[in-house]
Amino acid sequence: MSAQTVRPFTILVAALGGEGGGMLADWLVDAAIHENFPVQSTSIPGVSQRTGATTYYVEIFPVPAMGKLPVMALVPCPGGIDLMAASELVEAGRAMQNAFVSAERTTLVASTHRIYATSEKMVPGDGRYAAEKIIAAAPQLSRRAILFDMRRLAQDAGTVINAVLFGAMAGTGVLPLSVAACEAAIKRGGKGAEASLRGFRLGHAQTTGEAAPSAQHSIAGKVAGNERVHQEFPGVLHDLLDRAVLRLIDYQDLAYAGLFLDRVRQVLAVERELEGGPGGFQLTREAARLLSLWMSYEDVIRVADLKTRISRFARVRAESLAATEELVRIVDYLKPGIEEIADILPPGLAEPMHKWAQGRPLAFALKLRTSTISGFLALRLLAWLKPWRRKSSRFLLEDATIARWLGALKRLGLASLDRELALEIAQCARLVRGYGETQRRGRKALEKIFTTLLENEAAAQQGSEHLKQAVRNAVTAALADPDCAPPQIAAAQATVKPVIWLKAG
Repeated sequence: MSAQTVRPFTILVAALGGEGGGMLADWLVDAAIHENFPVQSTSIPGVSQRTGATTYYVEIFPVPAMGKLPVMALVPCPGGIDLMAASELVEAGRAMQNAFVSAERTTLVASTHRIYATSEKMVPGDGRYAAEKIIAAAPQLSRRAILFDMRRLAQDAGTVINAVLFGAMAGTGVLPLSVAACEAAIKRGGKGAEASLRGFRLGHAQTTGEAAPSAQHSIAGKVAGNERVHQEFPGVLHDLLDRAVLRLIDYQDLAYAGLFLDRVRQVLAVERELEGGPGGFQLTREAARLLSLWMSYEDVIRVADLKTRISRFARVRAESLAATEELVRIVDYLKPGIEEIADILPPGLAEPMHKWAQGRPLAFALKLRTSTISGFLALRLLAWLKPWRRKSSRFLLEDATIARWLGALKRLGLASLDRELALEIAQCARLVRGYGETQRRGRKALEKIFTTLLENEAAAQQGSEHLKQAVRNAVTAALADPDCAPPQIAAAQATVKPVIWLKAG
């Protein structure tokens, strides 16, 4: 085939910060050069706070350079991409939305794991994008779609996701570069080459079918000591409850996980009374999911514990691609407020601080070098307060609020025999989330729902249909605007103002 009949092979890579997108582009360029192919690469930096990826555009002319060099483009063109690679699922969705993926031409390679965008985190409720829609659209909008969890393979190989992504790209068979040239480019990269090669080979094997398909790993064996999950609950709930128990043991202890299961059993009893079991135990599943998050709320003890774990230091070292002999310095920027400090104190000490903090948004900006002995010990001392968490003002407040929530769910659910009403009450737990001002506003909205709807006799007298709709509207409104009040329960409670007629003067 003559050079006149060949067009450049176009590659667009979307990668987040710290995922080695620039190194991946360098590998592509290096491999092309050593194949004696003309190549050109450009990049467009992304923006901070996870609002978009950095994109790398590479054009390879798959004919050995002879004489005049071809003219290649500097920026990608919608509909003109041969190979689209995304290190995260939503970035693949962005590429499809922007028409960089076409059914006639584009091979799409993307990881299915998620790193949530700022726009998703800003939503008070569940603001996550529908990942299943992206996965379903990929095969329809592309010539071929290669989708699997590349982050997991990168962790198995002890490397960054760019190596696995590179291996998957090479495994598609459309990249005009040999596997040997790609591996040689990685070796010439120097630092971390061995780990990158492991990741490359895992990605290549996964794409070509040489490796077993990615599967969901059961974690039942990790909680085999806690036989309650498998003895007392239906099989469809085992995976969820296993994960919740692991989370709560890690958060507090085994007894705390036992308390969680006691509470879930109460919800399960309500659902069975409502004859909701055959439908997949939706009420119990949703209540258990929200309750596990509620009972593992974030406080300064939890933050300190997570920041001083060996696994965290190992992860930071791996992500920084530091060599064994290199030092890695970690600086944590923290800004705890008076409220957060008071939350971990006993009620007698916390109450005066909470009162004093009202109207005073005071916070302390701290810069701790966690990789030093003094910085590590400062955070570790906070983490060692975990056994005393049960006596803290925040813990006691959450415990009492959970009791009110469960009480309303059982009382109103069984009184009305309305499974949908019970599910709406369970959804009220969505308001207790986050930390700081977000947490306080959500709690304020939940308190209004308790007093105005769930613990109000007038609300119960309106019937389950009216109460169900009122609770749904209140939760929806609170998630959209945490400062708003629930709607009025009955028209009779509305304030009536007289109409005054005045004579024309």
